[in-house]
Amino acid sequence: MHAHVHGAHGNTGRVLRVSLLVTLAYIVLLVVAGIRAHSLALLSEAGHNVSDLLALVLSLIAVYLEQRPPSMTKTFGYRRAGVLAAFINALTLVAVAFYIFYEAARRLITPVEVHADLMVAVAAAGVVMNGVIAVLLYRGRSDLNIRSAFVHELGDTLSTAAVIVGGWVILGTGQNWIDPALSFGIGAMILWSSFGIIRETLNILLEGTPRGMALAKVEDEIRAIPGVNDVHDLHVWSLGSEQHALSCHISIADIPPSASEAILRQVQQVLATKFHIHHTTIQFEHVICDVAHGCVVIPTQTLSEPHEHEA
Repeated sequence: MHAHVHGAHGNTGRVLRVSLLVTLAYIVLLVVAGIRAHSLALLSEAGHNVSDLLALVLSLIAVYLEQRPPSMTKTFGYRRAGVLAAFINALTLVAVAFYIFYEAARRLITPVEVHADLMVAVAAAGVVMNGVIAVLLYRGRSDLNIRSAFVHELGDTLSTAAVIVGGWVILGTGQNWIDPALSFGIGAMILWSSFGIIRETLNILLEGTPRGMALAKVEDEIRAIPGVNDVHDLHVWSLGSEQHALSCHISIADIPPSASEAILRQVQQVLATKFHIHHTTIQFEHVICDVAHGCVVIPTQTLSEPHEHEA
């Protein structure tokens, strides 16, 4: 299992490095062509790809950080490095989108003649490049960090395809306002793709219940296990985009440890098979506890009584 994870990270790292180099080359092409063609749509694509470049860099850094083992100060390791990278990537997308809106509004007020033939040629190259990178990243989309990079590339592929269509329309009609109008559409697509990632990453960073997991369902499955009398102080959260953790208190009868061990194994098996939760901290109790302060067991008898001082 451990070797398999490292192999997956190694392959992902190679894909990210190749994607980074190709994206950097395409950014240079977009900037040069955008200036020569006077196309805001191409320059908007360059800005979008700069955010993609940052996304790939952060994702690559996160892949290496996630491989670092736990330590005395980072007991869970660096599993959330990828989540943090995805959050930063999404924020950069929002900033890029609003800048594109601003520039597009300026172009609508003061139209600029666009060289649509160059615009179409460069955009066609971009569709091929972004499409190939998106396919390569698609295999690792279950990881939130990689999915954020995949969403960047998929959005680029679709928005660049829209630039090609817009270029053809400009060639046929001579209406240069289509270029900034396309930029508004690209900006809207960027915002849409970023909001979902921001919502999911914030949920993980704030230790919310993992997406698609119902806490009540988890509790019902634990209660259904023979020997379990009650479940409380139940918490489920994500260590990373693919690794979840659980802690809870389970009330059982006053039985020997050998018997409670069988119940514990059943609970762990249910959590692993039905909810993919493999990191658990479970406390067994056979008395009623006070949950007002995190389930503190109140002793019924004091261990010692104070002695009076002799006069």
